[in-house]
Amino acid sequence: VQLQASGGGSVQPGGSLRLSCEASGTITSVNAMGWYRQAPGKERELVATVDSSRRTNYADSVKGRFTISRDNAENTVYLQMNSLKPEDTAVYYCNAGIKISVLRKEANYWGQGTQVTVSS
Repeated sequence: VQLQASGGGSVQPGGSLRLSCEASGTITSVNAMGWYRQAPGKERELVATVDSSRRTNYADSVKGRFTISRDNAENTVYLQMNSLKPEDTAVYYCNAGIKISVLRKEANYWGQGTQVTVSS
């Protein structure tokens, strides 16, 4: 199983970016999917999650600005980021709980990370 993230880049404050992350490989089911971020010198933190029923959860710092969504048919999770601030600068990682077989327990998978830089 691989998680391939894309969509990062550089943007000015107030701008927008959309991140995508597709899970591929031998997949029986995908449970929760989410985005985390890690800024230089800081620990990785939760940004947003969405479960298989599309119920969402957001960090307080991004509520009202970021929107997480998913396409279950494509095993893809998205993060629409609006009104970006310099403090949103970080490497963003996607995450998913995936079962590769009905006989195996769900395992946690991480994408490779994509850089988001917000600067004037």
